Amino acid sequence: MADADTHTDRTPDQEVVTAAMLVIGNEILSGRTQDANINYLAKTMTEIGVRLSEARIVPDQEEIVVEAVNDLRRRYAYVFTSGGIGPTHDDITVDCIAKAFGVEVVEHPEARQILEDFYGEQLTEARLRMARTPDGASLVVNPVSGAPGIKIENVYIFAGIPRIFRGMVDGIAGELRTGAKLLSHTIVVQSPESALAGLLLETQSNHPEVEIGSYPFQRPGGFGVSVVLRSTDALRLSQCRTALVAALRQAGHTFEDGVPNRENPGS
Repeated sequence: MADADTHTDRTPDQEVVTAAMLVIGNEILSGRTQDANINYLAKTMTEIGVRLSEARIVPDQEEIVVEAVNDLRRRYAYVFTSGGIGPTHDDITVDCIAKAFGVEVVEHPEARQILEDFYGEQLTEARLRMARTPDGASLVVNPVSGAPGIKIENVYIFAGIPRIFRGMVDGIAGELRTGAKLLSHTIVVQSPESALAGLLLETQSNHPEVEIGSYPFQRPGGFGVSVVLRSTDALRLSQCRTALVAALRQAGHTFEDGVPNRENPGS
């Protein structure tokens, strides 16, 4: 497994550890269900020092899911999936991920015991499907309901229900290899985005190691832009912020210098 964005020549506090999320489900793509899990995963990963670098949404089609899993697990340190591990006929995630790894689907004895303890006499054949895992996988505790999550190599297979997904993410966050935390600083400028384009382009050119994002908004009184600076290097982030503030003042823009080290885009 290769992680294109993880640099092994860096010290642990400088290393960038990456992750991707794969959301599986026709209901998301049809608009019937609104995804809430990407946002939660992104925030949690940012807090612990893992960079969520890609999020992909795919339909319940085996060949597409298999291709996506194999692509993502080779490119990122971790892959998190959501959806498709329930008891119904269209819950195909376990089968797809087993195929991606080239292993069989088996009934995990520990998962079966968990379901037996949780459901008792109400354990049906349909619910027993939730004990199926790719051969060689381990289990992830589900603090909300019976069916456990699954881990195979660097891929985590989680439920799509937000409350269960959040519980599983919180449960494994402490076991992940982490790297440099992404720091951020927000400057809110009371000018339209078009008026800042050249200034931001020049600042980005002079500080390539800092990500500069501009997020326009409309509030009573006119248009504005939240400019968010992001970097894993506190010194370079501070240098970029100082240069941008000086450029804004020189150009005559009205702005509010934000709070450092917080993700706070304008709304």
